[in-house]
Amino acid sequence: MNLFRSSQRAGGSPLSRRRFLHLAGAAAAGATLAACGSIPSTQPAQRKGQGEKAQLVYQDWRTDWFPPMARQMLDQFHATHPNIQVFYTIDPPSENFEEKMLADFQAGTMADVFAGCCSFFPVWAQKGYTLDLRPYVQADLDRATLDDWDRAQYHAFFTADGKQYGLPKYHGALALYYNKDIFDRYGVSYPDASWDHDAYLAAMKRLTRDQDGDGKTDLWGSMIDVGWERIQVHVNAWGGRFADLADPTRCLMGEPPALEALEWLRARMWDDKVMPTALDIQNIGTRQAFVAGQLAMVEDGSWALKDILASASFRFGVASFPAGPARRATLATTDGFGIFAGTKHPEAAWELLKFLISQDYGRAMARAHFLQPARASIVDDWVSYIRAEYPEKARDVDIAAFADGHLRGYSVVAETFPNMSDAARLANAAWQEILTLGQAPVEKMKAVSRQIEEAQRGDKMGGACLACQV
Repeated sequence: MNLFRSSQRAGGSPLSRRRFLHLAGAAAAGATLAACGSIPSTQPAQRKGQGEKAQLVYQDWRTDWFPPMARQMLDQFHATHPNIQVFYTIDPPSENFEEKMLADFQAGTMADVFAGCCSFFPVWAQKGYTLDLRPYVQADLDRATLDDWDRAQYHAFFTADGKQYGLPKYHGALALYYNKDIFDRYGVSYPDASWDHDAYLAAMKRLTRDQDGDGKTDLWGSMIDVGWERIQVHVNAWGGRFADLADPTRCLMGEPPALEALEWLRARMWDDKVMPTALDIQNIGTRQAFVAGQLAMVEDGSWALKDILASASFRFGVASFPAGPARRATLATTDGFGIFAGTKHPEAAWELLKFLISQDYGRAMARAHFLQPARASIVDDWVSYIRAEYPEKARDVDIAAFADGHLRGYSVVAETFPNMSDAARLANAAWQEILTLGQAPVEKMKAVSRQIEEAQRGDKMGGACLACQV
């Protein structure tokens, strides 16, 4: 069970474990979960009388800047919703986040409204722990609001059987950061929206250098983090996928488009040596290597922008992700808000969730830490906050390039399998051999693909709605 040691009220005073359990209705919900293994979806409730006050717990990030921002925004919510009291509590620590969250769901002590993402959010939905939001969305959200979100990101919050378990929190996207000083030094034109992977490679070759003449490369053209979404974006650009749209238990990592994309990455690291491996840069991380001037370019997300603006001692730019042979693709993260299926106050929780997905809350996150908005209508506001805080460094940076996939409809979301734990373990081990260590050919993924399929046979619950991806 998660002990929420550092939980706080919206107003800043400590929220005890006893009080948390009382607000969440732990006993009743836990009994339901113990008896049934899951909690059924709840339809919109009748409105409460004016004299009754619903008490909710909202759980979200524990990072230093987020709780103060959330508490300040909840003051606004309380002012317009006098019949709802919201208590803010922080997420478990990252080292055991998934286990603690799942334990709270299983025990029935989960917060009424919470944030989730990545491979674990759909798992909660698959297990029946999240409220089906479809009737609420249909009743309260207009077409303009739905169209404000990235289509790929929005549809990622549906299970394979059509239940809606979340709504977008923010929109992280990948783009290409580049060091203008290095490009100017070696007479290379800056990347732009016309770049494909051939232009990308040509620039990497011109920019990879032994700058101090000791016979060792100390400047590389670009770099990628070896991980699930980062590799998948390249596979999608080659026209391939990780999982079959029609059957998410079928793995496509061993098919020709996926192998060709992986070979392109392998060749950059081990044949041309224009992309370093993690070992080449002593495992300091791609963002740190870029800031240190070891990389002319780096594939990274809008979530890195504040750190790079604060740390970079050189002029840099941002360009949209280069197009692949089959299509242009970039990542849309799947950070979203959901409602616990065991909440005692589903209608009040929906009112809070509507506030969390509002333009005002999106602006607050964008202003506090430059989080790229999930809503296209406030992208310009986001850009203006960044330029206001860093007028010199951000002046000539095409910040809106991060939103290009959203605005032009070429975003993709992480493709998942029903048994993501084993799929990720098998794929990551193979990628380390192929890319990081250079000890195996890309054809290894044919056998790995079969192993991933075998791992799905014991878990037929179905993954997120992959067929809804663009």
